[in-house]
Amino acid sequence: MSNLMPETVTDRRGFVHGAAAIAALLGGAVTAQAASASRGGAPAPASFGPVKQVDAGPLSIGYVEMGPATGPAVLLFHGWPYDIHAFAEVAPLLVARGYRVIVPYLRGYGSTVFRSADTFRNAQQAAIAMDGIALMDALGIKKAIVAGFDWGARTADIMALLWPERCTALVSVSGYLIGSQAANAAPLPPAAELQWWYQFYFATARGEAGYAKNTDAFNKLIWQLASPKWNFDDATYARTAASFANPDHVALVIHNYRWRLGLAQGEAKYDTIEAKLATTPVITVPTITMEGDANGAPHPAPEQYRGKFTGPYEFRLISGGIGHNLPQEAPAAFAKAVLDVAKMAG
Repeated sequence: MSNLMPETVTDRRGFVHGAAAIAALLGGAVTAQAASASRGGAPAPASFGPVKQVDAGPLSIGYVEMGPATGPAVLLFHGWPYDIHAFAEVAPLLVARGYRVIVPYLRGYGSTVFRSADTFRNAQQAAIAMDGIALMDALGIKKAIVAGFDWGARTADIMALLWPERCTALVSVSGYLIGSQAANAAPLPPAAELQWWYQFYFATARGEAGYAKNTDAFNKLIWQLASPKWNFDDATYARTAASFANPDHVALVIHNYRWRLGLAQGEAKYDTIEAKLATTPVITVPTITMEGDANGAPHPAPEQYRGKFTGPYEFRLISGGIGHNLPQEAPAAFAKAVLDVAKMAG
């Protein structure tokens, strides 16, 4: 497997220092926000511009859009417990190269809400992936690069697998994350089970009540455990934590993890999709998978999923103490992967 990011790269801001260095890396101009990011400071919350809303499937999806409407589209998907601000420094770097960047809140985050109070609050993997396709349809996007981490990587993986004609290429942190209830029923070695402590906590009534009562404190702890070398400040966390106030956030997080263990039902309309995903089919679109060298969250070793990508493929290890939230911790490296996978796609 190729490793295009050398082990000697140790800059937590993505191996760049200053606007000129970013411009040299990306081969073009940069925005003021990107220049600010290169100095190690997070861009102001307003740097994303206003959050838009669009009806897509069962949801009204909140999203940020940057760049020219006629540019090639890139969809960036966050995970739990994060939000669109994981890409606050990635997006301007892609816009500087002419891309149309779409960053949606997943269901249960920010301003993404269900259009009907009667809709089942479902967070199984197929439902979230369908949200991505519904968003593309609602915005008139025929084809896009899809990229993400955590739940967002799984979403991008499934979109690339099931709808390759809609996905130009894929960037996936931690690789192939598609699972099934049957696979999740198999016990893991004790050390691996320990890493999933919160999944077992969420399986209980006490865990559901505890997450509802202590959402912000709980998720801040997850940030610290998943990215042990990332010294984020309170303002950075608070900017994202605001998205957890979504009225369905707790219910959807609990459902997602209970569904994985077969402790909660999904919806029958997704049975055919889930049956296909359970066979862990290969992904054929051009792909770059990435991993931070200090990822404290459960994640597979790259050699375990290499065979799941049969198209043009590269793996990149990002060193320098980069944890689970790779796009926010190493934005230039993530943006470069998107640009490079576009070249792989031709």
